[in-house]
Amino acid sequence: MSFNFAAHQGFLIDLDGTLASGTHLLPGARALIEATADRFAIVSNDSEHTPDQLARRFKEWRLPVPSERIVLAGVAALEAAADKRPGSRLLLLGSPALRRMARNMGFDLCERNVDTVIVARDRQFSYTKLAIAARAVRDGAEVLVAAPDLSHPGADGYPVPEAGALAGALFAVTGPVPHRVIGKPQPELFRHACAKIGIAPHHCVVIGDNPHTDGAGARGLGVPFWQVMPGKLPDLLRETVTHVL
Repeated sequence: MSFNFAAHQGFLIDLDGTLASGTHLLPGARALIEATADRFAIVSNDSEHTPDQLARRFKEWRLPVPSERIVLAGVAALEAAADKRPGSRLLLLGSPALRRMARNMGFDLCERNVDTVIVARDRQFSYTKLAIAARAVRDGAEVLVAAPDLSHPGADGYPVPEAGALAGALFAVTGPVPHRVIGKPQPELFRHACAKIGIAPHHCVVIGDNPHTDGAGARGLGVPFWQVMPGKLPDLLRETVTHVL
């Protein structure tokens, strides 16, 4: 595959499996970020962390990536809920960091009489939380699923549950209910990223390792998709980056 950087103005880059694996930067990631300069946004189905947290991780890797260029499904779900019902009553199945962000955005985090349920990655997910969420859904709360991913491979090779698995448990209890998926492959997350970098979607390309999320998202957005293999960026970028840098 040939990466024609000159043909595109913006680059929407996946995180896990493309730039990083867990807490490790993958080979070629630094060259890709440098080659795309100030024309990139990182677009991830991460529904646990905040952009500030990941920006600090990039800083540890000595790779300056400002939080403004990191677009995450969990945060996007909060922003979607805030756009529709600012300051509303929210049941959030999510991480402590995401809960802090929700409070800072003015949400009233509660368990009864809620307006919206957001399902994100929650390491403390439990039977009690499932029962509370199911009650809220049956009472008519709107449901946002931060990302549809069921799992991702952990550092030890075993699957790590993701938001989609928790949503699956919820819908197994409630039965099918209307809900909105924010993360990839839905194009909404990519459009949000385009707005962040100020480049129209039709001038962008999606770069990622997963054809079912990154690739399908690119098709939904109507833009090209450049598929990479984890750790294989140097092979794909060698000729192009030599001329770009």
